[in-house]
Amino acid sequence: MSEKNARSVSSRPAINVTPLIDVLLVLLIIFMVIQPQREARLQVEAPEPAKDIGPPPPEMLMLTVSADWQLALNTKPITIEDLLPKLGRLMAERAVDTRSLFIKAPRGVSYASIVLLIDLAKGAGVVTVGLLADGVG
Repeated sequence: MSEKNARSVSSRPAINVTPLIDVLLVLLIIFMVIQPQREARLQVEAPEPAKDIGPPPPEMLMLTVSADWQLALNTKPITIEDLLPKLGRLMAERAVDTRSLFIKAPRGVSYASIVLLIDLAKGAGVVTVGLLADGVG
């Protein structure tokens, strides 16, 4: 192999990355110093504690079922026979989008009896039925 050939193989051009690493470290330090000054200062106000929740508002209907199957509509006792006409009258007075009823029952009440109440409510014109389990927690 000639001397000229050996020199061309051993002297390949290469990029010296040392200055690039130095520049990157300087930029990293600059960004680390600048970052705390760029934080937004927002005033935060904690929400006030909830006030005592009294009886449900008149627009919300809650049908409560006890373990021995006693019914109460917004804490007023009602029989199963009076439920359909009463709900029918209440739903006739409301707009369609506000026709909702919540049914609250203990976990021990059978599924079939709750389905019966939902069916009665739908027959009375209730559009949305919500189910709540009593004693959850």
